[in-house]
Amino acid sequence: MYIIIVGGGKVGYYLCRTLLTEGHEVLIIEKNDSKCERLEEELGSICLHGDGCETTVLAEAGTGRADMLIAATNED
Repeated sequence: MYIIIVGGGKVGYYLCRTLLTEGHEVLIIEKNDSKCERLEEELGSICLHGDGCETTVLAEAGTGRADMLIAATNED
């Protein structure tokens, strides 16, 4: 499955890590550039820097082919 997670905080990070170990394709959309860099250092190239509320960012993330979109932000 292709799963997009909006928000790379604790919930998004641990959810992503678990889904990756289960063999899923995962992408995190994260506003904070430094947090995005940390996620990529730890988990690989899985982070898109941007605002998950913007349609252009969602299109770039590939929501059209995504099986699931999960909001894991403080502003769900």
